Order: sequence, then structure tokens, then C-alpha cells
Amino acid sequence: MAFQLDKEWRLQPIKGATGQTFMGIRATERVFIKRNTSPLLAALSKEGIAPKLVWTKRTVTGDILTAQEWLDGQVLKAQEIGQRNDVVDVLYHLHHSHMLKSMLEKIGGQIQTPAMMLQAYGERLPKELQNNSYLARVYHYLQENIPNYSIHNYMVVHGDVNHRNWIVSNNYLYLVDWDSVMIADPALDLGMLLGHYVPRASWNKWLLSYGMRPSEEALTRIKWYALFNFLQEILRHYQSGEKREMNAEILKLKRAFGY
Repeated sequence: MAFQLDKEWRLQPIKGATGQTFMGIRATERVFIKRNTSPLLAALSKEGIAPKLVWTKRTVTGDILTAQEWLDGQVLKAQEIGQRNDVVDVLYHLHHSHMLKSMLEKIGGQIQTPAMMLQAYGERLPKELQNNSYLARVYHYLQENIPNYSIHNYMVVHGDVNHRNWIVSNNYLYLVDWDSVMIADPALDLGMLLGHYVPRASWNKWLLSYGMRPSEEALTRIKWYALFNFLQEILRHYQSGEKREMNAEILKLKRAFGY
């Protein structure tokens, strides 16, 4: 552990995390501590989208530690994501908050276009995945069909809305882990969520409940981001040496979208 807190605090690393998250314990008090997370967290907490922010501290090494309320709750199961109205409500709130967008712009939040995301993905792609003919076809489709959506309509997006980042506590739903927050097309979050958790036949109904008309243009954008998210997840599993999970993701992509 490369930082120290006040002596009365005891830090317990959270299993399965990347060395950046801890349970902070002081007497009977518990908090969730994260190192160098998004400075937007205070505003997200105030909006009720993220758990309550308790304090922020700078360490002698220059790290910023944030402490949030410790929640005794449950992570959403994958099958719950497409069935809960509060998932729709949280995303709508996030994607339509001009206050959050203004704050993220002021603190240097990055704007990410689909072309920029696809380029970054291609630069990280190892030879083994480059040579996979099926993944190459999906990648080529993305290159040829980059969404043309006005940057003026970009808003704050979470960037990683997998089911592990949704927590229910006392019947209230929170979105956690904001390391990937950015200013982008809201279809990024929608594509991630719909592509992995909602059957294609139910997309129109889900989008209407979110407040978006499921036009051909909107569905094409969302499909683009859904495919892109699958490629990212496949790459992530590959880089982690998780070949079984990588192959399962490829199979899920084939079943959902063909190619």
C-alpha cells in the first residue's frame, strides 16, 4: 500500500479489485475508499446517482482518496438489468444532466467520438485477435459505419455499465466505478447495456421507456456501440489471460448479431 491515512483508520483491500479500492474502518464506521477516481464523483453523489461522498483527502504522495458511504447491498444480476425501471431512470438522469456535463467539461473531462474509440482499440489489438477472421469482419463493419451523431448532443456517459457496477441498497439503485466517465454519445452506454442484457426484440420497448424514439438512425448507433463493446470485452479477457471467458464472449456476440 503506497499511501497512509490517519492512524485511526484501518484499510482493508477489496478482493478482486486492482489495488485502488479499500474498505476503510474506524471504530464502528466503515467507508468505501478509492484512489484517484473521477473528480466528478462529488456531483454524482449529490445527484443521487452514485453513493454518498463522505470525504476527500490528498495524501503526501499526491494521490486523491475519496471515501463514500459503505453500502450493504447486492450487485445486480445480469438478468435483472433489462427488467428494472430504475436502471432506465438512472441512465436517463445521467444522460440528460446539463449540470453534470458542464462540471465535467470544467474539470477537463475528455470528449470521445466513436472514431477515436475505434482507433484506440485498433492500436491495442494483438496479432492473435487481428488474425481472427470473424472479429476482423465485425471490426471492418465498425470502420465502415462510424455513427455520424452531432458532438453538440454528447452528454456525460458512464462508459462501463456492466451489471457489476450496479448496486442495490435499501431498495435504491446506484451506479458505481466512474473511472471510465466521459463526454460522449449516450448511445455508448445504451449499446453496452442493450447488447449484453436485453434481447434484440425488446430494444424498442426498452428505448421507449428510456424516452428515445427507436428510429432506424438511433438503433443503428446503438448497434454500433453494442458491437464495439463486445470487441472491447473480448480484448479485455484476452489481455487478462481469460481464454474461456473470451470465447464465451465471442459466442455471445455471434448469437446476438451474427456476422
